[in-house]
Amino acid sequence: MFDNFSFKDLLSVTLTLFAIIDIIGSIPVIIATRQQVGEIKALKTSIVAGAIMIAFLFTGEQFLALMGIDLPSFAVAGSIVIFAIALEMVLGVRLFRGEHTGSSASVVPIAFPLIAGAGTMTTLLSLKSQFNDLIIVIGVVINMVVVYLVLRSSLWIEKVLGPSGVMVVRKTFGVVLLAIAIKLFRSNMLKF
Repeated sequence: MFDNFSFKDLLSVTLTLFAIIDIIGSIPVIIATRQQVGEIKALKTSIVAGAIMIAFLFTGEQFLALMGIDLPSFAVAGSIVIFAIALEMVLGVRLFRGEHTGSSASVVPIAFPLIAGAGTMTTLLSLKSQFNDLIIVIGVVINMVVVYLVLRSSLWIEKVLGPSGVMVVRKTFGVVLLAIAIKLFRSNMLKF
């Protein structure tokens, strides 16, 4: 079990997942969602996102194959959801009009697709081809601890930034999120 364990590999997996999850860049979305629905349950969100990621690590390829969905199609669908969230941030319009309580908003859209979205899941399958499953699971757990800490601090971060700061950061990261969505869409469309 620990035969192929390497701290270098763990660091590589953890940093790769940290970059793709981009919880720091998601702070404006988290703040906006919390403003719309009230409380976001940090522990529940982290556990659900981590569980989705670990489940997908072990069953993702089989599940997609069972549904007749290839990985590029899954990534394109995820990029469209990310694009819609980014449009909300940049334009200040509300596209997702479902009635959310704080509890359900903790799962959708925060845990999925923001944290455990198509980009993260695609990355997990790529990592699986290169690294030991145990290392990937530990990397996921480390990232979920960071996610939990950021979610717990979102109210404090909002107070530090103030209303104008939140708006500036939200618009800026909305454009970045649009670019990520377009890149994910374009790179996976070329695979058809």
